[in-house]
Amino acid sequence: MKHYDAIIIGAGQAGTPLAKKLAEAGKKTAIIEKRLVGGTCINDGCTPTKAMIASARAVYQAKKASELGVEIGTVKIDFKKIKQRKDDIVEQFRASSEKGINNTKGLKLIFGTAKFSGEKELTIALNDGGEEKVTADWIFINTGAKTAIPDIEGLHEIDYLTSTTILDIETVPEQLVVIGGNYIGLEFGQMFNRFGSKVTILEKSSGILAKEDQDIASALTEILTDEKIEMITDVKIDKISQDKKQIHIELQSGKTKKNISASHILVAVGRIPQTADLGLENCGVKLDDKGHVLVNEKLETNIKGIYALGDVKGGPAFTHIAYNDYTIVYRNLIEGTKYSIHDRPVPYCMFTDPQLGRIGISEKEAKEKKLNYKVAVIPMSQVARGIETNETLGLMKAVVDPDTKEILGAAILASEGGEIMSVLQMAMEGGITYDRIRYCVFAHPTYTESLNNLFMKLDK
Repeated sequence: MKHYDAIIIGAGQAGTPLAKKLAEAGKKTAIIEKRLVGGTCINDGCTPTKAMIASARAVYQAKKASELGVEIGTVKIDFKKIKQRKDDIVEQFRASSEKGINNTKGLKLIFGTAKFSGEKELTIALNDGGEEKVTADWIFINTGAKTAIPDIEGLHEIDYLTSTTILDIETVPEQLVVIGGNYIGLEFGQMFNRFGSKVTILEKSSGILAKEDQDIASALTEILTDEKIEMITDVKIDKISQDKKQIHIELQSGKTKKNISASHILVAVGRIPQTADLGLENCGVKLDDKGHVLVNEKLETNIKGIYALGDVKGGPAFTHIAYNDYTIVYRNLIEGTKYSIHDRPVPYCMFTDPQLGRIGISEKEAKEKKLNYKVAVIPMSQVARGIETNETLGLMKAVVDPDTKEILGAAILASEGGEIMSVLQMAMEGGITYDRIRYCVFAHPTYTESLNNLFMKLDK
């Protein structure tokens, strides 16, 4: 049985950099990966989807070019080329990540499926056959999450798609039904609509983006509806069936029964942690009722020396949060710092077009917490840069404390919404108040310059 100073289970966006840094710090380290180095982000998430979204945006911009006086004519897509470009980028990123691991002295990459067989002991079913038992002083669980599959009659009998398998289809779906009207479902829905699919989005709540403020959700609903995406809300799916030609969905929307058909179905109702096959009962690590690994503010489980990072521990399921998990754990263990996940910023960006960039609290949350707050809103149709570039869809919104002048949160539904949001995040991090931004000198004409105008709304 081989002993290591540290073992990481899962080569995702927390596990890979952590493994490299621990090895560089002189720790004998192993990283175990059952599938592909890079985790969800590189292989099935951020990298491939954003590459394809760029192609979908090019289609949309080409069709809209006449509004800028540019006549392009018939716009055609080469889906095989789009897919190949995506695959090439994924392979480039994955190969770079794997090379980084293999070139790190003192770090061993093991391809296989790890399962706890004792408190600090793992049995690895090796991908190339056989098994290996290993032990370590520190073990880090970075196994991520996978698509949640709802319990719908007939769903398991049809060839449904997930956010992973839809990336491998060879042709554009003729009719795509997306089950789930949140971040993943909306990105894929808009993308394939722009590629030429007839898209219908089914959402069980009364509207899409249930966690966001109503004005933000309504604005995006209008944008997507104008692109001819059908939205059906307040949905309960009764049954799904498939014949040689079509998939058939029987549902209720409110009190109305409907039957719709599709060539393809994408399941995008959320994700669940990959903990079921880890054998955590053999090491005593505790889970919550949804299967997430329970951790403290330093990311340590109830078993000393066993940590969990990234989506597997629950909370915000974003690549950048997983990466920040790694930086916290590494600095605490190797540099003797006392960083925690308490009160760290949680920015995120949904890459619909326009993007939705979010930081801090929403107006809904401010209201629930009974905070003293004010809201500033400016539609993108009043933003000079938006008008000049023909990007007038969406709005900028900020929640502030009128007494301290602090920015409490922002939602930017706009072209480059993530970049504009990041400017406000930097202000929040540095304690820069909205009255200072109101009079700050920004380069003209940029989107950020309109933060002057946004906070001017609070003068009224």
